[in-house]
Amino acid sequence: MRTARVELVVDRDHYATLVQKAVLSARVSIWIATANLKDMHVEAPVGSVARARGRYVSLLDTFAGFVRDGVEIRILHASPPSRPFRASLERHARLTPPGFELRAFPRVHLKMVAVDGRYLYLGSANFTGAGLGAKGEGRRNFEMGIATDDDALLDRAQERFDAIWAGRACAGCRVRAFCPGPLDGKASD
Repeated sequence: MRTARVELVVDRDHYATLVQKAVLSARVSIWIATANLKDMHVEAPVGSVARARGRYVSLLDTFAGFVRDGVEIRILHASPPSRPFRASLERHARLTPPGFELRAFPRVHLKMVAVDGRYLYLGSANFTGAGLGAKGEGRRNFEMGIATDDDALLDRAQERFDAIWAGRACAGCRVRAFCPGPLDGKASD
């Protein structure tokens, strides 16, 4: 018999549970799978002037600090990132491989976040402000998922993520012609 923590995450709780407690506490790695990828803003870091002024910053600002500290960030997504996300990304010279990588795969529809190999979120929320409850009341999506520290679920979810990331799902894909660059490195048929 296994013992694991499992928590239901609903609507605005995504921001407090997934973003603030899990993602922002990463020390080793953050793996994100999402269909849509948009620029999300979070409270500025504790101790910063921006925080004292009640400002919010792009999550990519935080990710740049993580990459500087050796945290690996992988984001697997389906559609092109939003224009504001791309603009935020352009401001960060550190957000490049191998520490920070984005990979597009048109068939990605799973929503998953794994942090440090110890925390797993699976649910309906895309990695966007509306999906993760970072938008104001009345602008957030209705979302639901589970968060867990279950080793078996973490291993299985990370294996699936890694299989897509490494291109092992590309060979039999019927939408290769629409893929911006098959992850297996082979030219589209």
